[in-house]
Amino acid sequence: MKKLRSLLIALALVSVCYSAHAQVITKYGDNLSTLDGIMKAYYDVVTVKKGEKPSFERDSILHVPNVNVGWATKSKDGKTGVKYVPLKEYHRLSDDYLAASGFDEREISRKVEKFGSIYHVWSTYESRNIKSGPVIERGINSVELFYDGTRFWILGWFFDNERKDNPIPAKYLTK
Repeated sequence: MKKLRSLLIALALVSVCYSAHAQVITKYGDNLSTLDGIMKAYYDVVTVKKGEKPSFERDSILHVPNVNVGWATKSKDGKTGVKYVPLKEYHRLSDDYLAASGFDEREISRKVEKFGSIYHVWSTYESRNIKSGPVIERGINSVELFYDGTRFWILGWFFDNERKDNPIPAKYLTK
């Protein structure tokens, strides 16, 4: 009886440990349980072949509802600013360009700051029109994340880059 009770306790502990480490995998195969997983998904969602569009549904699964995102702007007279829009509006502005040209964006460096369940990620990247093509831009993403104990959620992001022909139409990039 003592051995049976020990075995049941051991099985219960294994079950608790397993469920504490269960992974949240989306229908797109994105692992949202780890910082590496959500950052991979963050880049994969905008990486599309020419003729394809990014999936707003896939992207929205990564984010908290009603999230806003943004980018640094520069007006024709050189003044800097920032544009801040709902995620759906960002897709409306950028998806046609990405589909027409193809877009492959890869993280090249990451710096993470964490306090409790809030994470701030500075993620530098390179972009190409195709995976093996020449680099068309380098930039940085500032990504805010929340970890709820099970999965990561993107709270918002901003980017800035060196590119002149940004995926966002010029009228939205300037003040």
